[in-house]
Amino acid sequence: MLYSAYEFQRNLLAGASALANAGAELLNNPANPFSYFGGGPILASALDVFAHAAAPRGKPDFNLPTTQIDGQTVAVTEVIEARKPFGQLRHFTREGAHPSDPRLLIVAPMSGHFATLLRGTVERLLPGHDIWITDWRDARNVPLSDGRFDLDDYIDYLIEWLEHIGPGAHMLAVCQPSVPCYAAACLMAADKNPARPRTLTMMGGPIDTREAPTAVNIMATERPLGWFEQNVVATVPFNYPGNGRRVYPGFMQLAGFMTMNLGDHLTSHWEMFKHLVDGDEDSADATKKFYEEYRSVCDMTAEFYIQTVSEVFQKHSLPKGELMHRGRRVDPAALSDVALLAVEGERDDISGLGQTKAALKISTGLPESHKKYYMAKGAGHYGIFNGSKWRTKVAPVVEEWIARHNG
Repeated sequence: MLYSAYEFQRNLLAGASALANAGAELLNNPANPFSYFGGGPILASALDVFAHAAAPRGKPDFNLPTTQIDGQTVAVTEVIEARKPFGQLRHFTREGAHPSDPRLLIVAPMSGHFATLLRGTVERLLPGHDIWITDWRDARNVPLSDGRFDLDDYIDYLIEWLEHIGPGAHMLAVCQPSVPCYAAACLMAADKNPARPRTLTMMGGPIDTREAPTAVNIMATERPLGWFEQNVVATVPFNYPGNGRRVYPGFMQLAGFMTMNLGDHLTSHWEMFKHLVDGDEDSADATKKFYEEYRSVCDMTAEFYIQTVSEVFQKHSLPKGELMHRGRRVDPAALSDVALLAVEGERDDISGLGQTKAALKISTGLPESHKKYYMAKGAGHYGIFNGSKWRTKVAPVVEEWIARHNG
């Protein structure tokens, strides 16, 4: 019922967005005298902001056709290397790439946004690395006949894809996948799997949410699992391939993201409105570009969401050494040669300081030479993997760590 009501509202807003966009174009037409005086520019700007905010969005493209290698512009081709019901392994192949470039699997979060949220992460590392990325599928588009997907399946996918890439690869986890990536590394290390990663970089990940709990962590512990099942889980309606599947809808996740920093989002849209009134299209377009990605969200399966809330945020199973994968305990002490880098943002309001660093503490079988911690000063959650701080401060640390342990 909840999902159907949202779809009805979304369709209404899509129509209103189209009308507002047409109105803005009419008022901005040079042949229209109202575009030069009176309230025309103000009304056109207001319609433009509304049209952009109300427009429906699908899955964005990475749109990385080229990169720079040794000062030369080279072509980049996206190749789907492996497909599974709930995700695919995407590979960015580069012309003129060095055979010795480190192979890096970037694990995108399954937390509402598409893998393209990490476009800036991929773009910055692409010149010097052979980049692969997990491209998770919108759960509402996965038919019920393809089965379920939970945290155990997530870990299985990672192990299978690392084996596909082959021995000697590196792995980078952004936020939520830090836990399954760490678990996969532990299991592969215990099995002496030759495809275990040489390094694992975890960025703003909830390894131990008892450290500096944020509003997100507190909300997850204040309510029983039954509350989440009743209040945030919905059924996919009939107009999608996954109709009947129980999911945590992307639109509810987006609402949570927006309300956490509502004042900042309102200020951003007010600034966009003023830029449009002033004719500063470049500044307005920059804001639009960010929100086009930010508002593009997808559903995750209810079983994955509920299991994550339970194991990561309520039971703290991984740091306690109690996380189980298909009946087998995930042992942090099994890590002996997978070099760990923990990256945190000083102003991260999603994963507090110390939550990612905890991975270094629980890895008791790992020598200190294989552990490193970096705190990005002044960086929030998104700043550690996107934007200027990522490009100039964090990325060099990640690159140096990978290069140091590349063979």
